[in-house]
Amino acid sequence: MATTQVETVNTGADKAKLAAVVALVIASVAGFYLLGKQGPIVQWAALLLGLVVAAAVFLVSEPGRQFVAFARDAWREVKKVVWPTRKETLQMTAYVFAFVVIMALFLWFTDKTLEWVLYDLILGWRKS
Repeated sequence: MATTQVETVNTGADKAKLAAVVALVIASVAGFYLLGKQGPIVQWAALLLGLVVAAAVFLVSEPGRQFVAFARDAWREVKKVVWPTRKETLQMTAYVFAFVVIMALFLWFTDKTLEWVLYDLILGWRKS
């Protein structure tokens, strides 16, 4: 049985890139609030520009490349999923609703039976 080990080397450059990403996100949010007097277009432009630059810096780091590889693999797996047809979906939805109705009736009947046994038969309390 062969085991594959993946070792990630966290270099100082990657740590610096991640620190820059955090700083860029904080700066873009701070810029959004500090540029309130400049108008909403400038605010949103500063925020979006800062977030885009932060995303670009993240994607060139090793964790960013691993994230992109993970996203590609996840998308490849989603494509392999066999989705139910519309008919199957409607049938299963109907089954679930029918089950919920039957369980609701069962629980209501059980509740009323226990109420009758406890309050009317055992305790002798009559509802007025």
